Amino acid sequence: MKYSHRFSDAIHILTYIGASDIVEDDLSSRAIAGSINSNPSLVRRLMSSLKTAGLITSVPGKAEVALSRPQSEITLLDVYRAIEEPDLIHVDEETNQRCPVGANIQQALHKAYDQVQQQAEQQLNAITLQDVVNDVVEESKKSAIK
Repeated sequence: MKYSHRFSDAIHILTYIGASDIVEDDLSSRAIAGSINSNPSLVRRLMSSLKTAGLITSVPGKAEVALSRPQSEITLLDVYRAIEEPDLIHVDEETNQRCPVGANIQQALHKAYDQVQQQAEQQLNAITLQDVVNDVVEESKKSAIK
């Protein structure tokens, strides 16, 4: 199974911007890509989605990027929706329709998965970028002490 890292990478980008004081204020796509261990073009594509969603502002051609609103007002659900990630879990639509289980499993799973999706979105809405930035800064301080 292949996993998408877009959501995690988008949060990483916003956290990097929000914690710019611990990354020496280099907000270029190259610097952010270095932190993610990815490439600058991926970062630019994700930043474009974040900008379209109103989560960041940027200046074309310059490494000037900023959060569009306070970290405490950006939730992980905002990020999830900004990058238009598909539902967290998916139903296999190719089951044997001649089998009583195969013919009915999709409806049952859609119902269950919708409940999981709703609960996950409620949790994502309760966690702010400020929470993530605070955790990163705290962990950074701990690792600097060791």
